[in-house]
Amino acid sequence: MHPLLQHDKTHLPEILDQTQTIALEFLQSLPERTLSASRQSQHIHYGDDQLLPEGIGAKTALDDFWRHYANGITGSAGPRYFGFVTGGSTPAALAADWLVSTFDQVAQLSHDNITAELELATLSQLKTLLGLPAAMTGSFVSGATMANMVGVLLARQWLGHQRGVDVAQQGLAALGDICVFSASPHSSSVKALSMSGIGRNALTLIPTLQGSEAIDPAALEMALKEAGEAPVLVLASGGTVNTVAFDDMNALVALRQRYGFWLHVDAAFGGVAACSAQFSPLLSGWEQADSITVDAHKWLNVPYDSAIQFTRHLSLQREVFQNQSAYLDAATLLENDYLHLTPENSRRWRALPLWMALRAYGQQGMQEVVERNVALARQLGERLQNSTGFELLAPVRLNVVCFALSEGDAAARDAFLQRLDRAGVVRCTPTALAGRPGIRAALVNWQTQQQDIDRALSSLLACR
Repeated sequence: MHPLLQHDKTHLPEILDQTQTIALEFLQSLPERTLSASRQSQHIHYGDDQLLPEGIGAKTALDDFWRHYANGITGSAGPRYFGFVTGGSTPAALAADWLVSTFDQVAQLSHDNITAELELATLSQLKTLLGLPAAMTGSFVSGATMANMVGVLLARQWLGHQRGVDVAQQGLAALGDICVFSASPHSSSVKALSMSGIGRNALTLIPTLQGSEAIDPAALEMALKEAGEAPVLVLASGGTVNTVAFDDMNALVALRQRYGFWLHVDAAFGGVAACSAQFSPLLSGWEQADSITVDAHKWLNVPYDSAIQFTRHLSLQREVFQNQSAYLDAATLLENDYLHLTPENSRRWRALPLWMALRAYGQQGMQEVVERNVALARQLGERLQNSTGFELLAPVRLNVVCFALSEGDAAARDAFLQRLDRAGVVRCTPTALAGRPGIRAALVNWQTQQQDIDRALSSLLACR
């Protein structure tokens, strides 16, 4: 064994203690840590892009890393990071994630460890939390982008079956062109069209309901009639990123019964609202979709690299993702042989952080986070609307505040966000709505409290 490897193996307890010290220092700094690192702090220290002929050992490497780059790490895991839709990590999820790396289990096959069975148990709890039927199956993937990709690939296979084509075997050319309809699709769904070979040009944007990002069911029906016998995929929104608009799932299901399309629901963060009786009606009917996307590293507050794809078409999933090899017996597929259910052959034990969080905090804990975030988002929206210099671009329907400067163009908006980033108290991200340059504040972090709204608003006003 190399001397440094042997040294670090011998001194592993000290290395882990040092790692814990760095982690605790970071976590304790979150309330005051900047939410946008300076450009200078993002520069690589001289020589750190060069491979060392001889190593320096783990303890020295840890020390060098924290000394050189601590200031380049932002408080995006903290309570006032309202950019994108970014959660944090609850204590239980964080502890589990550390153990995932420590255990380093093969989390694909079901015959040599507990990982697959615990994943099934996690999915069972999650379906109960979100009101999804037990018959719907699911699996963990890296994020909403990959979950949407799985949904699109399953749709492609199903549409082929309706026309006597096995796309997984014969290729997309055997099926021909597919029509894709949506009103306000997330960019990751459009990306999935590209990666799947269906193509971005297959997407037709359907008009929305007046004053909303939600699809107009009457306009969709007209498009379905015009599509005739062409295979159709409908991408529904279970919470758009700008205004958290929800498509009318019951109306879409009724149209599916008449026109026979595949219904995919992207509910990356909005789906978690189903854990609250107050907001679950927004998703009424989604349980009848063909495929669903839910992110765990957003409103469920587990570390990044965790999302779930659900479907009611397990057999199709096996057709699309079956991994054929001499050392893998595809004839003995089990429901929890995830090697044959997702794009990845190798992956980490993603289920454990969510299982631990659900066990630790239960339905009521998850519900409290959702309802608190929504209440605080609505308060922030009301206070911005009543302040000088800002206006809402849309009602605060759930946990996202979409607002704008009362005066000024995109350049003025960008200059304002630069001032906000330099202040480092709150992080918001730019957007556009109905052609108007806007700003988004998305609240999904488990730590966000009243004092965070007060501090965020003070900084927003001061930077105006």
